[in-house]
Amino acid sequence: MSDKGIREYHAPAGGWGALRAVARTIRSQMDAVSGSKTLLRNNQPHGFDCPGCAWPDPKHTSAFEFCENGAKAVTWEATKKRATPEVFAQHSVRELLTWHDHDLENLGRLTHPMIYDPATDHYVEISWDEAFQRTATALNTLPDPNMAEFYTSGRASNEAAFLYQLFVRAYGTNNFPDCSNMCHEATSVGLAQVIGLGKASVSLEDFDHADAIFSIGHNPGTNHPRMMTTLREASKRGAPIVVFNPLRERALERFAAPQSPVEMATLTSTPIASDYLQLKVGGDIAALKGVMKAVIALDDADIAAGGDGVLDRAFLTEHTTGPETLINDLRDTLWPDIEAACGLTRAQLEHAGAIYAKAKSVIVCYGMGVTQHSNGTSAVQQISNLLLLRGNFGRPGAGICPLRGHSNVQGDRTVGIDEKAPAPLREGIKRVFGFDPPVAHGHDAVAAMEAMAGGRSKIMICLGGNLAVAMPDPTRSFAAVRSLDLAVHIATKPNRSHLLLAKDNLLLPCLGRTEMDVQASGPQSVSVEDTMSMVHASTGKLPPPSEHVRSEPAIVCAMARAVLGDRYNIPWEAYADNYDLIRDAIADVLPAFHDYNARIQVPGGFRLPIGPAERVWKTPSGKAEFRVFAGLNVETVEHDPDVLTLTTLRSHDQYNTTIYGLDDRYRGIFGRRDVVFMNPDDLAARELATGDVVDLSSIGSDAVLKGYSVVSYNIPRGCAGAYYPEANVLIPLSRHDKTSGTPSYKSVPIKVTRAAETA
Repeated sequence: MSDKGIREYHAPAGGWGALRAVARTIRSQMDAVSGSKTLLRNNQPHGFDCPGCAWPDPKHTSAFEFCENGAKAVTWEATKKRATPEVFAQHSVRELLTWHDHDLENLGRLTHPMIYDPATDHYVEISWDEAFQRTATALNTLPDPNMAEFYTSGRASNEAAFLYQLFVRAYGTNNFPDCSNMCHEATSVGLAQVIGLGKASVSLEDFDHADAIFSIGHNPGTNHPRMMTTLREASKRGAPIVVFNPLRERALERFAAPQSPVEMATLTSTPIASDYLQLKVGGDIAALKGVMKAVIALDDADIAAGGDGVLDRAFLTEHTTGPETLINDLRDTLWPDIEAACGLTRAQLEHAGAIYAKAKSVIVCYGMGVTQHSNGTSAVQQISNLLLLRGNFGRPGAGICPLRGHSNVQGDRTVGIDEKAPAPLREGIKRVFGFDPPVAHGHDAVAAMEAMAGGRSKIMICLGGNLAVAMPDPTRSFAAVRSLDLAVHIATKPNRSHLLLAKDNLLLPCLGRTEMDVQASGPQSVSVEDTMSMVHASTGKLPPPSEHVRSEPAIVCAMARAVLGDRYNIPWEAYADNYDLIRDAIADVLPAFHDYNARIQVPGGFRLPIGPAERVWKTPSGKAEFRVFAGLNVETVEHDPDVLTLTTLRSHDQYNTTIYGLDDRYRGIFGRRDVVFMNPDDLAARELATGDVVDLSSIGSDAVLKGYSVVSYNIPRGCAGAYYPEANVLIPLSRHDKTSGTPSYKSVPIKVTRAAETA
C-alpha cells in the first residue's frame, strides 16, 4: 500500500511502473522463485489461462505473456496465504463485516468446506458429504425449482459451466443470473439481433490488417492490458486509433512496453490515440450518429462530384436490410442536437467520419462504457450500423470487437449459462440426455435479485463471484441475500457476499486456474474461450492449497448427484473422474465443438464458427439488419444544472470487485478509494477544490455516499466518476437497460454537495 494521497502521475502506462508493481505483488503474495515460475506458465500453450482478462493469446507466444494486472490476478489466486478453519475461528462474521474488501480476500485461499454457525457467529468446518446433503435437502423441498437461483462467475471453465447448466436444467429451471448480465449482455442481445452473433467478429490477426481502429468506452491499460501490445503495434505502423472516452486514460495516451528494451532503457513510450475525443458520459449514441451523419455527407459529396460514393452499396444490397431508414434518420438528426447530446463538436465528429471513410478496413472495439447504460443495447447496435455502412465485416482487418472481461465469461455463455434457454441448446440436451429442459425464460442478475428481495426465490448457489457486492443498490441487494433460506458459495477466497448471511450458509473451496487438478483418471485440463472465440486448454501446475479443496467440475458433479440421484441417468461420477467425457458431451450437444478433445491438444486451440466473419448472418432475414435509434439517448433529469452524470470506474489495483490494493496510479490516487473525479468548472461552480469533502446523492433514490474527497480531473463538464463497487449504492436496482437487463453503472444521475461536517 502507498501512503494515502492525491498527486499527479506523469509516467506512461506500462514501463518501469508496471514492472515495479509486478515485483510488489509477487513479494506480497508468493515467494520470488515460485511466483516467477508460475507467471512464466501464464498464457502459454501448455500452461494455464490467466484468470484475468479474456484478451486472446498470440499464435507465437513469448516467454512473457502476462501483464501487470494479470500478474496481480495470478498471484492473488496462487497466494501462499490460507483462510483455514483456525483463521475463521479467530474472526467472527460480525467482525469480518467491518473489514475492507481488500483485507477480506487477503486472508488467503479457502482450505476446507465451511458452514456458518449462528450460535458462535463463526464459519466452522463441515464435511463435503454433509454440505452436499444439506444442499440437496433444501433444493428438493422447494415447492418450485424456479425458487432457486444459480449464479455463475466468468472464471468457471467450459467444463464446469456445462455441467452446472446441465444440472440446473435437469433440476428444472433456467434461473442463470450470470456476471455477463452485468457487463456485456447488451452485446449478447444487441449484436445477435443485428448480425446474428453476440460476440466479436474479428480475430487477433485482423488487428495487423486494420487501416483504422476506433476505441469506444474502455480502458485497456487496466481492464485488458495485453491489448496494449496490439494497439502499440498498430500505432507504430501508422494506423489511426480514434478514441471516444469521457476520461483521459493514460494507456490510451501513451504506453511503454515492458518487453521493449529500447523503450525501457530510454524511458520513452509509444503514443496510442491519434485522436482522443472526450464525449459526455452517456453520449455514445449521439457521437456514433454524428460520425455516421458525417459519412453520409461525404458520400453525398463524392456522388455530387461524379464519384461512386463512400458507402459500400454492393455490400448493403446483398447483405443488409434497412439502410435507407437509417440514412433518413441521420439526415433528419440536427447537428446542434448531436453536439449538445455528446459534448463533441461537429468538426471533431466530421474528422472522425473522414478517418473512417478513408480506411478500407476498420475495427471498432468497445467496452462497458458503451454497454452499461439504460440504452446500452441500442448503443451496441449503432456501432454495428457504422461498420455496416462500409461493409466492415467479413474481410481482413475489419469487424466488431466487444472487449470481454473475465477470461471465460464468453465461454460460459457458449456452453449453456443462459437464462434465455436457446432452442439449439435445449434440442441438443434432449438429443443427448433424453429429457426436455425447461423452456421458460429464467432470471438474469437483476431479475434474480428482485425475486430474492420479493421472497419469490429462497435459495442461491454461486459458482464463484461476489454477486451481492457486484449488483447495484447494495441496501436492497444485501437484504435480499440475507432473506434467503440457503446460500451456497463455491469460491477460492472469502469475500463480502459470503458474510451476508441467509438462514443457512455454506462456503465450499475450489481449485484455482493455476493449480493441478488430479482426478481418478489422472491429471486434468480444462478449457476456456477468449474474447475472439478461440477455445484452448488450461492446465494448472501448482499444488492445491489443501487436500480438502475440490475442482469446480467435481463439486458440481457431487452436488448434482446428491440433488438429482439417478434422474436421467447422467453419469456424474464418470464426468468428475475424466474431463474428456465432459468435452465429448459438450461436442454431442453443441456440434460446433466437434472433435473437442483432439482440437484443444493443438497449441492455441481452435476457433468456433463466426458467421459475420464469413458474411453469414443468422438473423430472421438472413441478412445483417440496421437498427434505428429514435433520438440521441440524452439521460437528463429535467435539465437540472445541478445534476451530474456519474460513471463508475475500476481502479488500476482492481479487477471487477476484487481489490488488489488501494492505488490507482495512472489517475494519481494512492492509498484510497473514497474520491469523486469532477471537471474543474463544475468544482468552481460549487465553490469546491481538490481535497474538499462532499456527499454524493442519488437522483431516483434516497441513497447518499458520504465523506468523499473531490479530485479535479480531465473529464467533460456535467460528468463525474467514482469507484465501483462502492458507488453502486447510488444506483437503484430498477435502473437498467430494459432490453438486456444490464444495470446502468455508467450513467447515474447525482448531486454533489459539500459535506455537512465541513460546511
